Amino acid sequence: MKIDGGCHCGAITDEAEVDPEKTSICHCTDCQQLTGTAFRVTVPAPEDHYRITKGTPKVYIKTGSSGAKRAQAFCGDCGSHLYATSVGDGPKVYGIRAGTARQREDLVPTQQKWHRSALHWLPEFEGVSIVEAQ
Repeated sequence: MKIDGGCHCGAITDEAEVDPEKTSICHCTDCQQLTGTAFRVTVPAPEDHYRITKGTPKVYIKTGSSGAKRAQAFCGDCGSHLYATSVGDGPKVYGIRAGTARQREDLVPTQQKWHRSALHWLPEFEGVSIVEAQ
């Protein structure tokens, strides 16, 4: 499925080819803090299926509890989170933030990751598989 979108202010746009069946929710505490809300919804795209079509995002390197580093890209003007990807050599997979895609209505999560960190007041998401940790 082809998706396109970008940040809230329009300074950065992007496009990708994704498998909507791989859309997931992440409940980890880093995603909660980085988004300022209860979870993050992401759809992956291999490096050769993702491209920035306008602008240049700022990048913040986050170190996870495992020690792995992740590049978090966002708009330097409006702050919209765009994607996360690995740091260093090797092929990249871009975790595109579903809310930035114009086709977000069609990106229905099929899996919840880091469910053990899910906030207790969230409803259960019917038909979405659960992984307690990553």
